[in-house]
Amino acid sequence: MSRRDQIKTARRWVIKIGSALLTNDGKGLNYAGIAHWAEQMAELKKQGIELVLVSSGAVAAGMTRLGWSERPTELHRLQAAAAVGQMGLIQNYEAEFARFGLHTAQVLLDHDDLSSRERYLNARSTLITLLELGVVSVVNENDTVVTDEIRFGDNDTLGALVANLIDADLLVILTDQDGMFDADPRSNRAAKLISEVAAAAPSLDAMAGDGGSLGRGGMITKVRAARVAARSGADTIILGGRQDNALKRLASGDNIGTYLWADQEPQAARKRWLAGHLQTRGTLVLDDGAVAVLSGQGKSLLPVGVKAVQGTFRRGDMVVCTDSSGREIARGLVNYSIGDARKIIGQPSSQITVLLGYQSDEELIHRDNMVLS
Repeated sequence: MSRRDQIKTARRWVIKIGSALLTNDGKGLNYAGIAHWAEQMAELKKQGIELVLVSSGAVAAGMTRLGWSERPTELHRLQAAAAVGQMGLIQNYEAEFARFGLHTAQVLLDHDDLSSRERYLNARSTLITLLELGVVSVVNENDTVVTDEIRFGDNDTLGALVANLIDADLLVILTDQDGMFDADPRSNRAAKLISEVAAAAPSLDAMAGDGGSLGRGGMITKVRAARVAARSGADTIILGGRQDNALKRLASGDNIGTYLWADQEPQAARKRWLAGHLQTRGTLVLDDGAVAVLSGQGKSLLPVGVKAVQGTFRRGDMVVCTDSSGREIARGLVNYSIGDARKIIGQPSSQITVLLGYQSDEELIHRDNMVLS
């Protein structure tokens, strides 16, 4: 049995559709395309496949409705375009899925929803319940309220985090290319489609390019998304959305698109939540001994192993742990604020009370609140 045969057994999919597809490369909302994808997804559901749809296109759809030819740079205008575009986008999805007797639900998320453990679990419970009810959830980033500091960055990443959130088997990224190529097919006719490769393969980074003017994601974001999805054991397919019946053909076992398979054991749910934090508040620079202990033995980080601290973090914030060269080793929730951390780094835990006048924890980061990079 080849690795691709696993696609036919995948029962829970996250399908992400990009802006270029949804707006016909900026010409307006792609009504025919949405109808075609909805019809295919309805067929997949008949086959017993559970679906969550992650949809880009709100800002791009709003731009076309407002008659804007260029993506604005001002945050408030981007948010206004998202608010206008989201209305038409969701109305269209609702109408198309209703043709097949399917209910839809709109779910808008931002980074704070997934960085808060309580809200993360609430979002998971809601999406799982909607799956159990047979409802097609349409997920998008809440563009009307997010800022650059708290945005996911692109919906490829959001799709991967949703795959982690609901324990999906497969992340399908529909794009305007037939898959991922070993060179840019728009400028190199000799470019060859990559059929399948491990998501973690280093060779993928050099092949990935940048996105277009409408979306924020290029192939590099899709590769990164595949690696995020792999944390929960989900495989990823980068698939040409303009191909006829691409989703149905994929489900039936056709060798189309680029298959990026997960080549790691699924992380525990709490570890996936920790790894999903995209914003960090500071950095802990570790000595060689601490690097070895964290990397090789998976132990907690003690103050004695930290050489320097940077940032503005408070107790409970997410921080990055690096070696002396700046390479990320791990990230986790820190037990002390930066002011207190500066006083205790390089010292044994037995000195914490002497130095601070109190001790809440003997570790700077407990291993249960840490994930290796």
